[in-house]
Amino acid sequence: MNAALPVSPAQLPAAQFPGAQFPGAIPPAHSGTRIALRSSKALGWQGFGAELVNVSAGLHRIPAFKHHRVGVHVGAPVRARCLCNEKPHSRIQAHGDADVIPAGLDGQWSDESACTIFSVWIGEDFARSTAEQLANKPGDARIRPQFQMRDPRFQHLAWALRAELEADDTSDPLYAESLCTAMVVRLIGGAPSLDDNKRRTLAPKTAARVTEFIEAHLDRRLTLTELAALAELSVPHFKVLFRATLGVPVHQYVVQRRVECARTLLLQGRLSASQIALDAGFAHQSHMAHWIGRLLGVTPRELARSGARPEA
Repeated sequence: MNAALPVSPAQLPAAQFPGAQFPGAIPPAHSGTRIALRSSKALGWQGFGAELVNVSAGLHRIPAFKHHRVGVHVGAPVRARCLCNEKPHSRIQAHGDADVIPAGLDGQWSDESACTIFSVWIGEDFARSTAEQLANKPGDARIRPQFQMRDPRFQHLAWALRAELEADDTSDPLYAESLCTAMVVRLIGGAPSLDDNKRRTLAPKTAARVTEFIEAHLDRRLTLTELAALAELSVPHFKVLFRATLGVPVHQYVVQRRVECARTLLLQGRLSASQIALDAGFAHQSHMAHWIGRLLGVTPRELARSGARPEA
């Protein structure tokens, strides 16, 4: 099994499990071996995180934590024996199967062979904020335990987040935040619905306010929460309306503007490439080079050289 199944909602002392005090990483198993291959610790993700982990065969126990956990099985099928609500279960976990463990539940499982897990943790505040912004009844807007979940749409989001985790040059944290928000919406079972009485695009003044804010703050970390607040909308509705208005998702628009900002500065030739990367909001110079190459098909050096050429 690739994620702990809840045995009981009993909380265990945090002192016994040091990982409980550091929500920036997936907590280690109480027993058994878990080796992290990749971690989101240094990626600037806030309110959620992820790890790609190798898990040994044998018995594993994970205590209850204050954040929600999702474990997605990666690779060859593995037979798992799990204990859920004091009842044993035996099953074969296939690639993409996911277990969703809400905050406050502990659990245990036993795998017949070693396996790989894509583990995601979601902070309660992050999940609650997203849930409160949906048009669901408050009692229905919560993450429930799900075992061996096979949801193609959720898998698509999980694999996209995994790609971000494994990429040598990752996108803006705004993209990972957008993916995790969509994952929470999917887990809750709600989706931002725009009825006929609601605007289906951003009002022109609102769109201008948001895009001007983005333009003025390209050099720092932007979040969906602050951009949605500028538009006086919930994050889920803001994402839908922004894309309908600008034609691209929020994170893609921000990356495009950063690339254009970097292009202008490179053509001017007054600053070093490393300084331009920071001024344009990229994590580092190679991050900028990745996106300039991807969107413009040239390197920063080629841009700088073209700007230095005298006009004919």
